[in-house]
Amino acid sequence: MTTARSGPVVATAPRRSRVVVRGVVQGVGFRPFVHALATGLRLSGHVTNTSDGVVAEVEGDPADIASFCARLVPDAPPLARVESVESAEMTASGDSGFTIVPSRQGGAVRTLVPPDTATCDDCLAELADPADRRYLHPFITCTHCGPRFTIVTGLPYDRVHTTMAGFPMCADCAREYADPADRRFHAQPVACPHCGPRLRLVTAPSGPASSGTDPSSDEARTDPGRDPGADPITAARRMLASGAILAVKGLGGYHLACDATNADAVAELRRRKARGEKPFAMMAADLADIEPLAHLCPLERELLTGGVRPVVLLRRRDDARPYHGAVPAPARLVAPGIPDLGFMLPYTPVHHLLLGLGTADGEGPRLLVMTSGNLAGEPIVTDDAEALTRLSGLADAWLLHDRPIHVPCDDSVVRVCDGEQLTLRRSRGYAPLPVALPVEVAPALAVGGDLKNTFCLGDGHQAWLSAHIGDMDDLTTQLALTSAERRLESVTGVRPGLLAADRHPAYRSARWARRHAAGRPVVSVQHHHAHVAAAMAENGLDGTAPVIGVAFDGTGYGLDGAVWGGEFLLADYAGFERFAHLSYVPLPGGDAAVRRPYRMALAHLWAAGLAADSALPCTRACAPGELPVLERQLARGLNCVSTSSMGRLFDAVSSLAGICHHAGYEAQAAIELEAAALRAPDVAEDERYVFRLGSPQSGAPLTADPAPLLAAVAADVLDGTQAAVVAARFHRAVARLVRTVCAAARSETGVETVALTGGVFANTVLFSACAEGLRQDGLTVLRHRLIPPNDGGLALGQLVVAARTTDRAAPATPRRERQ
Repeated sequence: MTTARSGPVVATAPRRSRVVVRGVVQGVGFRPFVHALATGLRLSGHVTNTSDGVVAEVEGDPADIASFCARLVPDAPPLARVESVESAEMTASGDSGFTIVPSRQGGAVRTLVPPDTATCDDCLAELADPADRRYLHPFITCTHCGPRFTIVTGLPYDRVHTTMAGFPMCADCAREYADPADRRFHAQPVACPHCGPRLRLVTAPSGPASSGTDPSSDEARTDPGRDPGADPITAARRMLASGAILAVKGLGGYHLACDATNADAVAELRRRKARGEKPFAMMAADLADIEPLAHLCPLERELLTGGVRPVVLLRRRDDARPYHGAVPAPARLVAPGIPDLGFMLPYTPVHHLLLGLGTADGEGPRLLVMTSGNLAGEPIVTDDAEALTRLSGLADAWLLHDRPIHVPCDDSVVRVCDGEQLTLRRSRGYAPLPVALPVEVAPALAVGGDLKNTFCLGDGHQAWLSAHIGDMDDLTTQLALTSAERRLESVTGVRPGLLAADRHPAYRSARWARRHAAGRPVVSVQHHHAHVAAAMAENGLDGTAPVIGVAFDGTGYGLDGAVWGGEFLLADYAGFERFAHLSYVPLPGGDAAVRRPYRMALAHLWAAGLAADSALPCTRACAPGELPVLERQLARGLNCVSTSSMGRLFDAVSSLAGICHHAGYEAQAAIELEAAALRAPDVAEDERYVFRLGSPQSGAPLTADPAPLLAAVAADVLDGTQAAVVAARFHRAVARLVRTVCAAARSETGVETVALTGGVFANTVLFSACAEGLRQDGLTVLRHRLIPPNDGGLALGQLVVAARTTDRAAPATPRRERQ
């Protein structure tokens, strides 16, 4: 028998590759992951952070290098977002072992900073374990959780470039930091009770809400420690249980906290903050405390318990009653007059401890009001000394610590609509993650609007929306915009060559853009065009085909100088045509009509030729002698700018139906009208509730006149019809208007894609009805998910309209009117 002879084994020559990984790859445990992956594949080399991303040099068998590169994306750490992996061959060096080398500085910044992330389960287990050295430590963190964006002062992401730079690691923390097998291997915010930061409680020296004390002073301060008599957390819990209001330092700023079940404490916080009836957000200890109070779908549960931990708006239970072991229901003044309760779960160790983790004393509340630590209209407070002065009239004590906050960041706010996320405020947990753009943009800055301001930096196929800034009518907010823009430029590396702003000549955001232009062009973008463009960009449209943009909001400067807000636009990124809009009505007194919806109701009745019957609720809401003055104002057009705003029509119907006559916060009348509609879900459409469609002249946009609808509303109210029925019929009428106009636009143009955008579409009753009807008609519906439909998403639309590189020779302009 003959046997085959085996040939000699030929060893494969080792190769070396340089691998560059870009995306959210710093501050998420990516270098430790690369170290483990490389050593597991028996590769030598090193890995480091650079301004360009994570750079690794790996040497070994070519098949192992190929496996290394192939596993970088699917096996990446949970907080990482890998956007690209590039590799290039190098000359093999013959070195051995794999190391993490110090970060390299210099070069253009191209890496991405991760957002702050809620405390992970592993850290929570250690926090509650009496045998762990970080038992009850308020700043426990690891590579999978904790502060990131709010503590970053520069790149590459290393401890020296964070606000943890002032806290040298103790020997134990340093050992964990250097151990490849440890969960805290190269975790930059790593800390323990020995190396800090430190928590302390400062009380007002002269009773509740008096002037603050210097945080460095010894006056009325508790010492940190584990003695229940001295522990700041224990003392803070006792104060909250007694009805006190505390300023609590969090990740991105201070909260004002009180026991949400204590009616007196909630009322006092509302009074001190001049909050009006605007709802408060709440923080619950866990889901079990929320379940008896609000309805929860699977996505809402996921949002509440995930790594972002936004405020989630939940429909309150009509039968909400605490059962055995549950917390009492929140006080009525937490969220008066609305169907939703805003809940979030703890996302820092301090929150968990404040809500009772690791304690069995039962002294502290399990449900807290947690509202932004600021005065009405001002940005959130982040600095300790500033907190002790600016919040001195609001807080009875300050629970603070000595880790500085570098980047202010408010809580994000979301809700679920038709089974999908709808973001109302994109801030903590989302910022500064980039938004992928379907079109290329030149390096640019879009400054957004004056309400719910955010700005947006863009370059190439990426855009970075800022965290929530606030309303621009306050100087401190404008200064906050300046600081935030400078910080975001530093971490993104974008150097804007042009700026984009709203067309409104008096917008403070637009004035800011002109002041900071420094010779760069400032492109003005029409408000509702920007809304539509934001919806297009979020949904990945490249702009080669137009959409029917339904942009409903409260206010936006129109091309004719009127206040637009009930718009149907045929739009792409290059321009738009106003296909239809609500009929103009006078806005008597400007903002006075916004604050007093009954004036808007009377203006709509006047424009419709309907009498202001003395029995109508809006008429009865007038102050003595106000009605004849208002009627003369309307007749003469004194201080009455024209408006086509859908938001103002919602205000008018809310007052007509007797629901809301005075708005203490933005959109209060419309929100309460939606709440009323929810109480009559089975109301059928009423053919009397209809808009009259027409065109004032050939080629002009269609107009939707609400006069017939208003006549029906007034008649029903005078006949004693329930407000909930009126509200439901009105919502159905608006949805039917959207279907009718979009059908007309499709018939005339062939466009079959509709974008629903603008702040009015935060109303889930309206959005659901519109989306369902449009889909039944065979139209494709674009909706917002991660980008707010309100002015918080405006900057993204401004960016793609003004800075797109395609067809830049033809800037975005209004198209010709329909022929």
